[in-house]
Amino acid sequence: MFPSSSPETGRDPWPDGTRPQPAGPSRGQPPAPRGGPAVDQDDRRERSGPRRARRGGEPARRPDDEAAEPDEEVVPPVEVRRSLAVAVAGFAALLGVGLVLGAQTSGPGHRLPFAFIILGVQMLFVLSWTMAMRPPAVLLVAGVSVATAIAADAAAVQTDVAGLAPLGFVAVGGFVLGVLGQLVRRVDRVRVTDSLGGTLLIVVGVVAFGTLIVLSRIPAGTQAITVCLTASGVALTVARLTDAVAPWPRLAPQVPRGAAGVVAGAMVGTLVSALLGSYLVTPFTPTRAAIIGLVAAVAAVLADLAVGYAEAGRLMAGEPPTMWIARHMQGPLGGFALAAPAAYAMCKLVL
Repeated sequence: MFPSSSPETGRDPWPDGTRPQPAGPSRGQPPAPRGGPAVDQDDRRERSGPRRARRGGEPARRPDDEAAEPDEEVVPPVEVRRSLAVAVAGFAALLGVGLVLGAQTSGPGHRLPFAFIILGVQMLFVLSWTMAMRPPAVLLVAGVSVATAIAADAAAVQTDVAGLAPLGFVAVGGFVLGVLGQLVRRVDRVRVTDSLGGTLLIVVGVVAFGTLIVLSRIPAGTQAITVCLTASGVALTVARLTDAVAPWPRLAPQVPRGAAGVVAGAMVGTLVSALLGSYLVTPFTPTRAAIIGLVAAVAAVLADLAVGYAEAGRLMAGEPPTMWIARHMQGPLGGFALAAPAAYAMCKLVL
């Protein structure tokens, strides 16, 4: 039987008139899935640790989460050896004196003495640059370069009209012959791409000295050789001597050269060429001599500096150093090789 009274009889009514709802999920929403054991919030905070805020309001990473950045390696500058700088300066001075005096022996019917002097300088150029650059087929490149030097000197002496066209043909033929000779060798075929630049520089360098023979055959050419090569020799010598005394500011830590030497060499070489121009006859004037001397001096010191950068790059790449005497002869020889066509160009443009 059912009781006659409600179970709520005898109890005080709820003050707000609402009955309590049973504890549990609300209607229409499924109960939350049960997971693992509940994790205390305080324990979670202790594990995560405090989080710093970034400027934009975003939480920053903790120091232990960030990867440690490696410190930059400080490369110590290469030591400048004063005795070596003085020795290279002496070699540049002797080379300049030999070329200038050899140009004075050249005459309308006597081109061979100067051609033999140029050939000797070309042999030194081939020796030093092949030993320093080490192309894949060293003997082949050296042999082709020597043959190219002889052909260039013969073309400069024997042609009816003095010009650079025969020398250009000889340079192209020597370069093509050197590349084909390396392609034939199966062992060196893989490195032939790397050797193209070296072969081109050596072949063009030996042909560039032949422009001095062509320049001695045109009017005022011998005087132009005297002015330009004197300016180049003085610039190279002063630049190296300045590096022995004050090699600053350093252009690069790996290159034992200073900017003061490069600037001082170009300025002193230009001054000497202007002084020579005041003693030479027409069409030379101090201004014209200074202009052509400036171009030759700047070309010589920049070529010498570029050789230093190239040598530093080879050492940083892990290549073993070559014969020291060939390595240090490379800069002055490269400077005179670049100054020779510059002298020819300025003689045609200015005089």
